Amino acid sequence: MSDPIETAIFALLAPLAPGKSVSAEEVARAADPEGWHRWLSRVRTVSVGLAREGRLVITRHGKPADPNKFKGVYRLRLPLAGEVLPGVLVSPATEDTEAS
Repeated sequence: MSDPIETAIFALLAPLAPGKSVSAEEVARAADPEGWHRWLSRVRTVSVGLAREGRLVITRHGKPADPNKFKGVYRLRLPLAGEVLPGVLVSPATEDTEAS
């Protein structure tokens, strides 16, 4: 079974144009319209994990933020093709492929 927050994030982002984003509140409301407020910390935790994997971009003031260091209000969007993202964990297999 998949995480309801992860499902909500990608369900909200899928129909958007490249570069468009959603707020943490929108994600929480999609997961639980009645009790969305209690999901906000979970949205942040899941978002950070997905950003570290390179599957999601956390933005502050419209710019990619390091998922390990950002503070305050943030938005979420899908990565753009060829975008270099701060704080993304790169697997050794990817590094070897890029060096070839």
